[in-house]
Amino acid sequence: MTWNSTMSSGYSSLEEDSEEYFFTARTSFFRKPSGKVTDVEKDRELRTEFSREEIGQKIDQYNMLTRDLLKMTLSPTGVYTGFIKVQMDLRRPVTVRGGQKGAGGGRVEEAFYLPRGVTNTLHISSNNTVKQVIVALLNKFTVADNPAKYGLYKRYRREDQVYVCKLADDEQPLFLRLVAGPDGDTLSFVLREQHGEVMWDAFSIPELRNFLRILDKEEAEQREAVKRRYDAYRLRLQEALSEVRGASEGRSL
Repeated sequence: MTWNSTMSSGYSSLEEDSEEYFFTARTSFFRKPSGKVTDVEKDRELRTEFSREEIGQKIDQYNMLTRDLLKMTLSPTGVYTGFIKVQMDLRRPVTVRGGQKGAGGGRVEEAFYLPRGVTNTLHISSNNTVKQVIVALLNKFTVADNPAKYGLYKRYRREDQVYVCKLADDEQPLFLRLVAGPDGDTLSFVLREQHGEVMWDAFSIPELRNFLRILDKEEAEQREAVKRRYDAYRLRLQEALSEVRGASEGRSL
């Protein structure tokens, strides 16, 4: 079972309390990184704080360089808002809250595979943390899984090398975007499952049952695909044998 393709990309905002949001018709894909990929960050940001004047200068420079009209805005309080794009790179199925109610009155939950490589655009502020971004992404896709199962990673380039580093929960993604500039090749964000072994104890019984149903469905589909392939192969063999026999009979006459 796969995710509906109409949910493949979208825009949402952490600045809005309303549940209303819309998904764009455009799907964005990140270029596959070249070079060595590692989870070890070679060096940290030189500074994590700027004066209000420095922030204003960097925002002006950022807005001049951006090409997709997703600009940053600085408020009189010194808080600034802007956009980040997060690539969804989830390898395991996610549990999604359905619109229908079950027999007990609760919402029906199903397991889906989110399409890998699609990008969600979030409107956030400089105060929003990595943890809040993860929660917002899961909410926008109506994912019921525990946010602790996921991590936000930054992918960045140093000379000819590409590195991937997990961000701490209290880091501020918009600050990283401002410092790196709008170029997605210089810095991009990726949502992934946490590294390491799968912590099955963290999943609920309904989630595990959904995983088993997905595996059973995939196994049945693979079995049918193999059967169809060998049926077609047997048919071609039978046709070839019939042609050989027909040619042999013709020569014997």
